[in-house]
Amino acid sequence: MSTEQLTLKTKLAFGIGATGEGVTNWVFAGLTFFFYNQVLGLSGSLTGLAVLIAIIFDAISDPVMGSISDRYVSKLGRRHPFMFAAPFPTVIAIYLMFFPPDGLSEYGLFGWLIFSTIILRLSITLFTVPHLALGAELSDDYIERSRVMSYNNLFGYMGVIIMHIFVWFLIFPFFAGEQSGQLYQESYTPIAIFSMALISICILSSAYFTKDRIPYLKQPKHDGEKVRLRDLFQDILGAISNRNYARILVGMFFLSMLIGTHETMAIYMGTFFYELAPQQIGWLIINNILGYAFGFIAAAKLHERFDKPVVIVSTVFGLTIFWSASANIALLGLAPERGSWDLVVMIVIFGSIASACGSILHISVMSALADIADEHELNTGVRQEGVFYAARSLFSKTSNGIGHVIAGVALDFIAFPSKAVPGEIAEETLFKLGLIDGPFAMIWGLIAVFFYARYKITKKLHAEIKAKLAVKNS
Repeated sequence: MSTEQLTLKTKLAFGIGATGEGVTNWVFAGLTFFFYNQVLGLSGSLTGLAVLIAIIFDAISDPVMGSISDRYVSKLGRRHPFMFAAPFPTVIAIYLMFFPPDGLSEYGLFGWLIFSTIILRLSITLFTVPHLALGAELSDDYIERSRVMSYNNLFGYMGVIIMHIFVWFLIFPFFAGEQSGQLYQESYTPIAIFSMALISICILSSAYFTKDRIPYLKQPKHDGEKVRLRDLFQDILGAISNRNYARILVGMFFLSMLIGTHETMAIYMGTFFYELAPQQIGWLIINNILGYAFGFIAAAKLHERFDKPVVIVSTVFGLTIFWSASANIALLGLAPERGSWDLVVMIVIFGSIASACGSILHISVMSALADIADEHELNTGVRQEGVFYAARSLFSKTSNGIGHVIAGVALDFIAFPSKAVPGEIAEETLFKLGLIDGPFAMIWGLIAVFFYARYKITKKLHAEIKAKLAVKNS
């Protein structure tokens, strides 16, 4: 590991892996729930329950994968063997998810969603946890880590942008001769094929073009030892015992409920609440383009001027307020007319601010986890980037999964119809739909602010940790 600035090639190679992860998460968060609920007719509660079952597997697989990759010994190092292995089962899972067998009953469809979702989550874990741990190992500099995670963040949302443009501009507006292609099963075939190809290319490229850094990475201190189940649980318990890590972890949990609710409801809000055409929904990608470009440019500069805890708390609060702003204004009757371009502009303005906050927050937390790994090494003598970044992987997937559960139960609670038709839904039902995406979602973000405010590793404290580590390791 080096304190020097990394080459652009290394940062780009690391970052492009996040594009594959971003595509996977966008397909799952943006389409799967809607596909099973509105296209295939599975109830919202059963759809949410299927994802909840998969989350239970996530809760086990992420930290276990982190501990395994921390301890793994091979010619390709600790991280790369898993990164190379991940694409094949991931794309198989996407295929299974969007091509269920014909003639399944509702409970058969429920079981198929459980099966394919579990495979997807276990497969992408093979990549996301070792990949993020690799990012922490590339540099031990407080600011350079933020730059590395800025590339990860930027490329992750490039995956989101690519899929959003492909789906909402090229597929849904024209497929099956209809203006609302998202309501037709045939529309999802080209989407699945395109996403499978993109995921494979990005993940394999990241693994291949970062393998030249393997000789410079830290090696496990358990060289030659067999990985035992007891060791894995000890690693996990040891990580949770770190107070700063525990605070970040709890903050992530509540933030995941905010993000998951919004991401799951987005297609419902655009299609039914705002009654936007597919192309209008497509233009909402400006939110991410502006917001995440700003985050890429500003995050490291903000960390040079302000401590990471201050940046984290400020951006969680901003994300909470502005992501719900459009829905809240519409609920008050102050928004432009449904289906209008003025409404699109309003959503873009508030969404861009929310995306900027989300981008900076994401970079800040990922960088902070690397700092926590340093603190943990000082206290215990063990490097556990994999275990610590397993929390991020768990957060990324549960942000979708928990949101699916909340959305599914909420949609059934307000009696939102399956296979609904835009413009033909009762106003009372639409108002309740807006409440889910507006005030209800904000609750989780405000709770997250409280826990993130308790994270304490400042620039000064990290410098002291590095100095003590240098003495300890000399």
